[in-house]
Amino acid sequence: MVLEMKVPSPGESITEVEIAEWLVQDGDYVEKDQAIAEVDSDKATLELPAEESGIITLKAEEGDAVAVGEVVCLIDTSAAKPEGAPSAAETKVEAKEEPAKAEAPKAEEPKKETYASGTPSPAAKKILDEKGIEPSSVNGSGRDGRITKEDAVKAVPSMGTPTGGNRGESRSKLSMLRRKVAERLVSAKNETAMLTTFNEVDMSPIFALRKQYKEEFKEKHGVSLGFMSFFTKAVIRALQMYPAVNSMIDGKEMITYDFCDISIAVSGPKGLMVPVIRNAENLTFRGVEAEVKRLALRARDGQITVDEMTGGTFTISNGGVFGSMLSTPIINPPQSGILGMHNIVERPIARDGQVVIAPIMYVALSYDHRIIDGKESVGFLVAVKEALESPEELLMDGNVKKALEL
Repeated sequence: MVLEMKVPSPGESITEVEIAEWLVQDGDYVEKDQAIAEVDSDKATLELPAEESGIITLKAEEGDAVAVGEVVCLIDTSAAKPEGAPSAAETKVEAKEEPAKAEAPKAEEPKKETYASGTPSPAAKKILDEKGIEPSSVNGSGRDGRITKEDAVKAVPSMGTPTGGNRGESRSKLSMLRRKVAERLVSAKNETAMLTTFNEVDMSPIFALRKQYKEEFKEKHGVSLGFMSFFTKAVIRALQMYPAVNSMIDGKEMITYDFCDISIAVSGPKGLMVPVIRNAENLTFRGVEAEVKRLALRARDGQITVDEMTGGTFTISNGGVFGSMLSTPIINPPQSGILGMHNIVERPIARDGQVVIAPIMYVALSYDHRIIDGKESVGFLVAVKEALESPEELLMDGNVKKALEL
């Protein structure tokens, strides 16, 4: 019996996917539930598992865009498993181990010498003669090393043009996820009245709390006490104080949410991904850190699902992990606000009339001015700053151990 495998729907509103990579070859024997391909949608990269065991026949090429419900391969379920064929588990182990093995460098094949090697074409010879360039100094890209007209043109030095270095280039197709991210970013710039307001945060109190409790916190809960839990808690408090920032436009209406679904921008192997922490207002410090770790690992391993990235009422983006000092983050539509975190640098500040050195982070809030006024945007960011600079009082109700569940 020959089974037709069709593209399943990865999520609501997705009508097509792109074959990012076939994990098997045409004619291979596959086992049921074995991952046979990676497919890109406009929201995530997902694995396509085999529906039955048998010999597979591929019906689509890598890079092809295929509609949901379209046949991408055939599986002959009546075919017997070949002798010595590895199981799906063994194949997966080999695939994981393969990158660790260092391939022996391949011996460079000697260049085939023919009458054409290093010989310019008539058009190329004319250009080289006019410019006084010896053919022996030009690498030919034609058949058997023949110097083409294009080789001669590229070899001609010109004023202000660097020569002698490598000037190669490569071209690769953007994944469907990357193209969708690009579309959404351009859309956010063109369709919102986006402004950004900035402030700075003295991170000394949080540094002190983490230094005192991070080991005990990790030993008890199995996750690190990072900065994200403090920022998430500070954002939730500010959203509750300024609900306009926790809103979005729907046509001629403004929707304001009484819950906080916080999107966390993370960098995955296929590009930017934004998983969502649901009802973050109900989570403790331990709960936030555990959820951030879980979602980040799933994004890194390519296991994140569309549902885990759908929704969100506000976004936090941490460019500081890459060394960013300051940026203007772009709104994640249809949301109306995004908080940008940046790197922490020791800077001189005034404190109690004295100049002291303190760990300072610049923070940025980009917002949609169509529904968020300057009063709300600036007030929101000041509220975030106040909470981060007085975490024990404003985020922990004066009881650090209880807040950290120690």
